[in-house]
Amino acid sequence: SNIGNAKIDGLSEDLNISTGTKFNIALLVFYIPYILVDVPSNWIVKKVRAGIYLPTLITCWGIVSTFLGFTKSFAGLVVCRLFLGLFEGGLLGGIVVYLAMFYRRHQMLYRIGLFYCAAPLSGAFGGLLATGLATIRHGGYNRWPWIFFIEGIITRVFGITCFFFMPSTPADATFLTPEERTQAMRRLREDSHGATNVEDVNDEHFSWHWVRMAVLAPQTYFCALAWIFLLIPLYSFSLFLPSIIQGLGYRNTTQAQLLTVPPNMAAFFVVLLTASLSDRIKARGPIMAVGTLVALCGYIMILASKSNGVRYGGTFLVATGVYPGSALIMGWLSNNLAPHYVRATGVGLLIDLANMAAFPATFIYLQKNA
Repeated sequence: SNIGNAKIDGLSEDLNISTGTKFNIALLVFYIPYILVDVPSNWIVKKVRAGIYLPTLITCWGIVSTFLGFTKSFAGLVVCRLFLGLFEGGLLGGIVVYLAMFYRRHQMLYRIGLFYCAAPLSGAFGGLLATGLATIRHGGYNRWPWIFFIEGIITRVFGITCFFFMPSTPADATFLTPEERTQAMRRLREDSHGATNVEDVNDEHFSWHWVRMAVLAPQTYFCALAWIFLLIPLYSFSLFLPSIIQGLGYRNTTQAQLLTVPPNMAAFFVVLLTASLSDRIKARGPIMAVGTLVALCGYIMILASKSNGVRYGGTFLVATGVYPGSALIMGWLSNNLAPHYVRATGVGLLIDLANMAAFPATFIYLQKNA
């Protein structure tokens, strides 16, 4: 979502993409490699070892994010966005598959929620960081490039740190005693209800039989269809929130950046709350349905009201309504696919299909309608 912050801090003008649909195209191309790599990426999470593979993706993602700040043209922006999608594409599904190696089904949703709440949290801190970073003018790079420079460095540092502290499976977790590792693996095998008979996930081997099981599982497609209709408003909202707030009448760039923080922080807490509640009551669908109604009310407020205060209040309802659904759906499908390679394929396929939502979502807000 930091490209949305960069947009109102001069990116569109500096790269000469403030008219037409060039900015929307730059948003869209990110999702092409993102969609293509997810399933094969999930297959190799265990093969390469998650404790090496996932930190590598994070580090490469941070490097490309930094290079975004050096772009001087629309073509350069598109190339960087393509590589960003390539490295980020395997991360979401990889994390879900990784968490399933450690936690039982009724424990998964809260852990996915802890991971996914980073999306609204990054939107909140992105607004704060963008407000400060956009004041930097140094070395010929003014305002928006520093958003990518600093946030890219933070991502790289986090990725490198993960190399030293991220175990690949419970069997590799040095912070557990040998007895605790054995117990953890036994609990996961029992939780699979016969889907696997191996004690350690490292002993499971790839087979096209597992791929076929995931492809033929109807729950994969039901979840993907539901997620598509959640991601269309989520992507358009998260990518364009700074522009939406400017459109409400808050034309000052600093004010618009800061006003993105409260709705995203509200969404952060609601994602944690709904994930915890979902694991507690062992239900996903009803919570997701309530969220969609909340988001609908928010959009009605934004569209129907003439008061900027009421319309800004609507952004809170949209944020708290659309963000929790993604964690719920990923946890829902992950709970219903086993063993490892069936889950890895199904979760990857879910993300592939659902992210088709990016094609309409990135073209909902056009510059000519601003």
